[in-house]
This record gives sequence, C-alpha cells and structure tokens, in this order.
Amino acid sequence: MPASPSTARVINDRLALRLLQEDGPLTATQLKTLTGLSRPTVADLVERLQGAGLVQVVGESGAERRGPNARLYGIVADRAHLAALDVRTDSVAVVVADLLGVTLAEATLPIGSDTGTETAAEQAAALLEDTAREAGAAPLHSVGIGAPGLIDPVTGELRDTTGLPAWHRRLVRVLQHRLPANVLVENETNLAAVAEHRLGAAHDRDTFVLLWLGHGIGAAVMLDGKLRRGASGGAGEIGFLPVPGAVGIPSAVNCDGGFHSLVGAAPVNELALGHGIDVRARMGAGEQEPAAAFAVRAALAGEGESEAFLSALADRLAVGAAAVASVIDPGCVVLAGEVGHAGGQALAARVEERLAMMSPLRTEVRAGLLGGSAVLRGALLAARDAAQDELFTPGGVGSVPRGTPRT
Repeated sequence: MPASPSTARVINDRLALRLLQEDGPLTATQLKTLTGLSRPTVADLVERLQGAGLVQVVGESGAERRGPNARLYGIVADRAHLAALDVRTDSVAVVVADLLGVTLAEATLPIGSDTGTETAAEQAAALLEDTAREAGAAPLHSVGIGAPGLIDPVTGELRDTTGLPAWHRRLVRVLQHRLPANVLVENETNLAAVAEHRLGAAHDRDTFVLLWLGHGIGAAVMLDGKLRRGASGGAGEIGFLPVPGAVGIPSAVNCDGGFHSLVGAAPVNELALGHGIDVRARMGAGEQEPAAAFAVRAALAGEGESEAFLSALADRLAVGAAAVASVIDPGCVVLAGEVGHAGGQALAARVEERLAMMSPLRTEVRAGLLGGSAVLRGALLAARDAAQDELFTPGGVGSVPRGTPRT
C-alpha cells in the first residue's frame, strides 16, 4: 500500500537527515539527487527541518552558484549533546560529543579496587557531570555505557555478575536517577563490534565475529548487521569456552581452564616471559593498555624469541576461533582490543593460516583498527543513534530537547 502523506514526510525527513549526517553539508540540489525526490518536496522538507531546529544553513556551495540552491545545509550539531562511558574494573573513561559525534571533551579516572561501591559510583558520575559541564554540553540528551558482564535481554539492565565490581551496576542506577537523559548500557565487547562494523575493520561485513583481546577476553556476534545477544544476554562469553591446551575446565563462576586461560592478558604475559620478552615492568603498573599488547608489539619488533612467541599465540587464538567458526560460520573474525590492534595484520595472518588448517570453513581473520578506543566509540554511536531516533521522528522533530526545563 502507498504511504500516507504524513508517513511519506516522516520517511523523507529521516532520509534527508541521515544523508546530512553521513555526507553533509549538502545543497538542496544534492539532496534532490541523492534522495530522488522532486525539487518542491526537497524544499518543503528543508523548510520543515529548519523550523524544527534540526537543520541550518552553514555556508554556500560556491561563488559560481547563487540563490537558494547554492546554500549548504547541515545538521545543527548542538541540538543535542551526548556522552559515552567505558567502564572497566579499575577505571572509567568518558567522552562528551555533539549530535554529529564530534568530541567536545574527554576524561579518564582510575578507580582502585579498595574503593567502596557508593564512592566509586559517585566518583564516576561526578567525572561525567564535570566533563559535560566544562564542555558546555549540559544537559545531556543520551548517554551510552559500555561495561563488562551480561545485559539482561528483557530489562536491558546490567546483571549482577560474580567477579565484577558492584559499583558498575550502582553507577548505571545513579546516572539513570540523576540525569535527565536516555541512559543506555551494553556489553563492552558488543559495543566494540558496533564500532568496528561502522568505523573500523568490519565496515564491509554484515556477518562477523569479534574477539576482544585486552585485559580480559570476550566475543561479539554480528549476523546480518545485527548483534546477537543470546537468550540470557550471554552470547560471546568465550572466556568460558572449554578448549584443548587449557589446564582443567571452567566452572559456572570461574573461567579458569577455559579459553581465557590461554589468551587472557595474564597467560599471554607468561607466554611472553617464557620467550624472552620482559613485560614485568608493565604488569600491574596501572596502565590502561595491558602488558600483553606491549609484548606483542615487542615481538613484532624482534625482541626475544619473537617468531616462536607469535606462533604460539596464533596457535592459541586459532583454537578459539575454530570453535566459533564451526558453530557460526561467520566468514570473518576480527581480532580487536588492545592486543588485537597491537598484533595488526601480522598476527591476524598467522591466525588465519592456522585456522585454515583446523577448519574446512573459509574464515578471513582481520586486525581491529580501533584498539582500546572501540568500546568508547561504540558507546558514543549507541548514544547518537538513540538521540537521533528520538529527534528524527514526528514526536522528536520540533520537540523540546531532553533535559531542557519545561515551562
């Protein structure tokens, strides 16, 4: 059935806004060409979006063309302000941005293991509020949070998980209570997959598996352009995967003996030390980047028994990748996180070679391009999508921005 006039306007407005977001600024003529709409329809939607405070004239396309069609239109970037948090076991990182995702301010705060739950949550919340205030971005419209652990697929809440700090869940509740904003929480590895899909190594893939290799490990499953979280939100808990080469088997509350015991930061550090790569000065030094990433870079630079170390690490990674490939057949595995980024295509090629000998399913292995920033980038994308979904709809167009006092 043909769309009603009001539905057609909504579809056209959203299409124009997406084009302005991705390719803007654009002239009315360029919008006409890209959308396939008539000139009067484009003129109407531009006027409508300007009246809603979402689009403004930002310049002209060139001196050779004058008049309305030469005006360049762009999204009003400060129509809404966003924030993203990367919440780790011992730190929190914050970035504040405008509606186009341009960074306005960022900050990082270490949080010691001896910090109480309430204190840690308050410190993290204060970091976000102070950063937004200093950037002139308060109030915030949407906040994306990336955290380790399981996200309940029904409630969308971060579940209480053994071994993870209690202040993570408390922080989410504090922000939801104190901020006049959409507060969204997602598993950190899933957000990294979103970022690598939209901005990084998997930009041309709608089906792939991302292996996060950092202080800890995890996996994210992207099928047909959609994240697959599983029945309980636990899809990708690959650290618990029983694999050959590990000592023992994991338990319901401890992944020791699983894939984590082969490729987590600690066992990779031990592997490096055993091959003459000294990472002791960086272990437990409180650095954001795991010592394992330094070990991989050092090996690629020729330190110690470099080839033997890289071969052993590739063998370990291929074991987990083969297990995933045999079940999902993703066609592509991305080695992400700080360690995957440090290994680059040199490590990815070694893993792909071994994987080809272990599995009949052709699987390309790529190095993540975003490193440790992938979680924060993914959280910001989630916040931006949420803001645009609200603002780019009939209920959002022209409405008062979230967080603005109403009279």
